[in-house]
Amino acid sequence: MIEDHYKKIIQSIGEDPGRPGLKETPKRAANAFTYLTAGYQQDADKIINNALFQSDNDEMIIVKDIELYSLCEHHLLPFFGKCHVGYLPNGKIIGLSKVARVVDIFARRLQVQENLTRQIAETLLKHTNAKGVGVVIEAKHLCMMMRGVEKQNSIMITSCMLGEFRSNSSTRSEFLSLIK
Repeated sequence: MIEDHYKKIIQSIGEDPGRPGLKETPKRAANAFTYLTAGYQQDADKIINNALFQSDNDEMIIVKDIELYSLCEHHLLPFFGKCHVGYLPNGKIIGLSKVARVVDIFARRLQVQENLTRQIAETLLKHTNAKGVGVVIEAKHLCMMMRGVEKQNSIMITSCMLGEFRSNSSTRSEFLSLIK
């Protein structure tokens, strides 16, 4: 079905979807779009899958520079960058790869960066019951680089601070200094 829509889009711009270079494009584009929006088919509960481990660690844990790729919900153009996640454990730690997987679950949906940042933070707080979670995303948006104002070097930075990361300025400062 998505394939048929891509074929119509190609036709609507005046191209011939039957020409050699475009013959398989609707199928490839449909597969790519399905891959890039796979987050809709994923559930954080199932991905985390009890990868929570008892721990008496009460020091900040940070996973820094997690690559992310998403699609802007306004123009369906990519935005990409890195995500930094920190949390203060409260008796449990989460498997390292699960942090990156949570980022991917929400990045692989049609998004705005502001909501993406919040969704990651709230999901990790809910599943880890941490004392606090901080998430910072730095990303470049092709909707702003390739069209519109065409600003090639702009980077959008968003943050979401929950629990101790919001209420305790020294915790927030420690996190922000460690991700620089």
